[in-house]
Amino acid sequence: MTTKAERTTAYIIETVAPIFNKLGYIGTSMSDLTEATGLTKGALYGNFENKEALALSAFEYNSKKLLAKIDEVLTGGNALDKIFALTDFYRNYDTFTLEMGGCPILNTGVDAQNNNRLLAAAVKETLREVEGKIALVLENGINNNELKLPVTPLQFAKQLFTMIMGAVSMSTMTRDRKYLVNTIAYLDLLIKKELKK
Repeated sequence: MTTKAERTTAYIIETVAPIFNKLGYIGTSMSDLTEATGLTKGALYGNFENKEALALSAFEYNSKKLLAKIDEVLTGGNALDKIFALTDFYRNYDTFTLEMGGCPILNTGVDAQNNNRLLAAAVKETLREVEGKIALVLENGINNNELKLPVTPLQFAKQLFTMIMGAVSMSTMTRDRKYLVNTIAYLDLLIKKELKK
């Protein structure tokens, strides 16, 4: 059973996570946060040491949602099925991240790069986790003789995720889904060509 304080903390994080994700750490004011939560500045600081701690909790909340969804996508079927399920997920990634205020990795990563080392480090850790999850699927696929790889699993995972994130960023900046959809279609062809036994 959760306490009232725990419920308040969870409420704050859930409420402010999309705000930080949309507006960024610097761009989010305390009045944005108090208005969204209906709580006073004192109440927010009663639950979090400072704005940085709140922003970090908000990113971790969005990151956990994303990582849980990727875990869900990467279950069932053989390695190739899992990789295609991943590209299919990213084909509609903008829909998944809509309520989050956009891609937490992209938004927070760019925003925090030069002004918040803790957030920047958290983003890098999330990137490594996603790449590791993809690499594990590929490694298991090789071990089970389901696919072949021209490079190491981690190297392929990094290149695949780089292309996906590039498409996400272009689609976000131009507000044109074609960047995402067309890149995923290309990746599907590349995966068939490079990985299929």
